[in-house]
Amino acid sequence: MAGNGEQQPSGPPEYKVYRSRKGLLSRLRSADLSSLRERARRPNLPGLRRRKDGDKPSGERKRPWLRWIGFAVLGWLLISFLAFAVSTQLQSFKLASDARDALNGNPFLLTSQQTILVIGTDARSASSKEPGAETRQKCIDQGAQGEAPHDGCPGYRADTLLLVRGGGATFRKLSIPRDSYAEIPGHGTQKINGAYAYGGAKLEIQTVKRFLGIDIDHVVIIDFQGFQDFIDAIGGVTVDVPHKLCADISGGAGHGQGGITLHLGKGENHLNGSKALAYSRIREPSPCPGKGKSAFTLGYSDIDRAKAQQAVLQGIKHQLTSPFRLPYNFIKGPIIGWSAPQAFVSDMGAVTMSQLVLSTLFASSGKTDVLCPTLSACEPGPSSSIVVPDSTKRHAVDQFLNG
Repeated sequence: MAGNGEQQPSGPPEYKVYRSRKGLLSRLRSADLSSLRERARRPNLPGLRRRKDGDKPSGERKRPWLRWIGFAVLGWLLISFLAFAVSTQLQSFKLASDARDALNGNPFLLTSQQTILVIGTDARSASSKEPGAETRQKCIDQGAQGEAPHDGCPGYRADTLLLVRGGGATFRKLSIPRDSYAEIPGHGTQKINGAYAYGGAKLEIQTVKRFLGIDIDHVVIIDFQGFQDFIDAIGGVTVDVPHKLCADISGGAGHGQGGITLHLGKGENHLNGSKALAYSRIREPSPCPGKGKSAFTLGYSDIDRAKAQQAVLQGIKHQLTSPFRLPYNFIKGPIIGWSAPQAFVSDMGAVTMSQLVLSTLFASSGKTDVLCPTLSACEPGPSSSIVVPDSTKRHAVDQFLNG
């Protein structure tokens, strides 16, 4: 008997303990995790902490910086776009109103193909130090904005005439040689680039319409100083030169006239803004040192000049769309966004120009098309002009419009 007064049973207990073996089905059942959950709720167990409501998994607690990086990237892209949109809209306000009246376009470039006339003038500001440079800013502004000459300002000829078929994921180009013989309304038949000197962008648009029998939907007037700055902003352009080419523009470098000396080898050449502008405006190459054929010995015509301009344009497109240029373009996004529209004056504002840029990004790059691909395709005209046969015009326009 126990000391506490309670009677204890004597002998073994009157029950047996059996240990059963797990059956096949019980082995296939999922483990019971309720005991583990219960242990996790106990704060006194070593190595375990009770998870409070609102606690985030450790992976989430370690990644908030990813969200901030994403916000920073989106913010930088937004700033770049706003710089482009504001700059484009401001430039569009500068275009002469009568030039707008001569156009046939609409703002829906993302879904519809339209024809854009790109015009570059031979106006040169006094800062260029080139012979014959214009000293009056009001005259420079007239030429840059497409106005007909007035208030004693001279008229400037079109130095570049390029048609671009853009929109609807299309990007085709057709250069018109500046010496093409064409009828200018009210001024007889002469070189087509003279229309700009008589009546500004409006008369040039009307002349190209009549010359090719084609509607012009939008116009872009290139500002050469802005063009040069824009090319520098994107890091220059690479052009494929068919033959080595040397030239002294405005007397060449070292003559105190703002001139440039070009020595370009055959093949790919990377050009900064001033050299790209000079390359697109070469009229008479110089002899190149050393042996081998050059543009000087082979002959250089207005057709070659038009091809050079297209090569520069293609180089710009490559710089903006190449995957290898994405980091550079992203970092300098706001600068590129602001400087790009400063290179031209156009009827296309922020909405229309943004659609053109977006469409061009998805468009394939076509070959370089010139109205007269060779001199034999056209005929010599009066005063060193070029007469383009009607059959050549029709074929070129059909390829341009329909691809």
